[in-house]
Amino acid sequence: MNQRKTEWRFIIAGMSPRPRQNTDLEILYAAFRAIARLGPGRLTLADVAREAKVSPASLVQRFGSKRALLLAASSDAAGGHVFIFEGLRAKHRSPRAALYGLAECMSVMGETPELVAHTLAFLQFDLTDADFHQHALKGSIGFHAGLYALVKDGIAAGELIKCDAGRLARALQATLNGSILGWAIHRDGAMAAWIRRDLRTVLDPYCT
Repeated sequence: MNQRKTEWRFIIAGMSPRPRQNTDLEILYAAFRAIARLGPGRLTLADVAREAKVSPASLVQRFGSKRALLLAASSDAAGGHVFIFEGLRAKHRSPRAALYGLAECMSVMGETPELVAHTLAFLQFDLTDADFHQHALKGSIGFHAGLYALVKDGIAAGELIKCDAGRLARALQATLNGSILGWAIHRDGAMAAWIRRDLRTVLDPYCT
């Protein structure tokens, strides 16, 4: 768990961890990078092997197939919300500031329209394959729980007005998802600034 937490924090910060022996988890993040560059459809085990600097035979030995590797990556990504919200709370003492800070965290989806498109292409697996869908659903539920907790804390701290925290969290989650897609289409300015503006549109009326 500590290693996974470290990896997610590096991803959120846009950095790469210090080189070390290739573990299964490191290979999964190599797979994430390859997916962002190529998309899950075009991706091959050879692409991931080159990214991870291991042999294709090693990947087959560890995971068995491309599908198994993608499922393992999907399972790991489903828990990423834990470290996103831990990082936000560590960085921001204010729950409201942490909610706005989500704009910067969404760079995990990719920092160019092409990278975002390739990452979002994973939705085709998530929505049509039951095995992938269970991981996507787990991640979505967990992300909503993180938003809900921040909204509740914001209300308790007097930063947000009293409201239905669950509904506001759902609206914020929908805003984040739609804003990423909107930025990828319009390509106007930095993605974080675009998302932050949309977050403010939804959240500002609830601020005290």
